[in-house]
Amino acid sequence: MSLHLILVTAPDADTARKLAAAILEARLAACVNIVPQIESHYWWQNKIDQSAEVLMLIKTTKAKLKPLEKLILQKHPYDTAEFVAFPASAVAKKYLAWVRDSVKPS
Repeated sequence: MSLHLILVTAPDADTARKLAAAILEARLAACVNIVPQIESHYWWQNKIDQSAEVLMLIKTTKAKLKPLEKLILQKHPYDTAEFVAFPASAVAKKYLAWVRDSVKPS
């Protein structure tokens, strides 16, 4: 089993908190960090745009990636929500065990 870190941006902290609650209640991740006050610069509708956003760092297992992506895309207010997953190359055994246990149905 491997750990994955997922990046998702949200328009504000309230949206990120609602998404985090839905993710955790569904046991699709062990942890969601919400990083406030990021400034995003990006291409949107053929022009460069910018906005204040919140970054979510989500820790989960490979087995939960597809259902997590489905939940994010269904509940996210953006037309094109960010969902970028990275496999972790090194994870402490105890932390990985905690993640694994956290995403198991209770």
